[in-house]
Amino acid sequence: MKKLLTIIVFITLTFYGCKQQTDCCVMPPSVNIIFTHNWDGTPITEQDFNQFKFTNANGEKLSIERLRYLVSNISLNGNKNYFLVNVGENSGQEITISDIADSNKKLTFTFGFKDEDNIDGVYQFLNSVNFNVPPELGGGYHYMQFDGKYLDINNQETGFNYHAIRAVDKTDPDNLIFEDTSFEVDLGRIEFKENATIEIKVNIAEWFKNPNTWNLNELNTVLMPNFEAQKLMSANGKSVFSLGKVD
Repeated sequence: MKKLLTIIVFITLTFYGCKQQTDCCVMPPSVNIIFTHNWDGTPITEQDFNQFKFTNANGEKLSIERLRYLVSNISLNGNKNYFLVNVGENSGQEITISDIADSNKKLTFTFGFKDEDNIDGVYQFLNSVNFNVPPELGGGYHYMQFDGKYLDINNQETGFNYHAIRAVDKTDPDNLIFEDTSFEVDLGRIEFKENATIEIKVNIAEWFKNPNTWNLNELNTVLMPNFEAQKLMSANGKSVFSLGKVD
């Protein structure tokens, strides 16, 4: 009897140990998301900055000096998250998402922060890289800082600051009126393998053309407090992102 009991205990411990080992060693899949940038199909990297090599839909030649933007709540594992993509510094363009329950997921993310997440001062990394919005515009964070130069109607180099934030009407400085101009990007349901790479293509030219043709001679700087300009930016941004290769 004692020998039988010993055998039963041994089998139980062996089974439990194997199960525990299996549970601990089988990792849920993870994927890499890569943001690639282009101008109507022509690839853009940081090496293309500070050169007048782009022409927008309004016919203005322009250069890019800084381009960094915020994406949040990438949907693959359901966790709250945010990432700053900085094209000029070649950082944040590759993101690893871990602990994904299965390999067939709908891929969505928010450009910028939704109002519920756009809480002033709480994101230490964004604070450290000066991505804050001034208190007089309601605080919180930028969605994008896109700076460069364009050739104006006199063919003179002129700066532009295409900065996207939550739209704010400050007609009455004591009673600011806000509109959430972040937006969700829905890239559909994706089938992928473990350690797959998912490309998200970012067509920078779209910021200037769809559905609103952007005239840099009229809208170039001081756009953050411009309530209507922020709504135009939000509308144009919805065609910027698209799904690329899934390997």
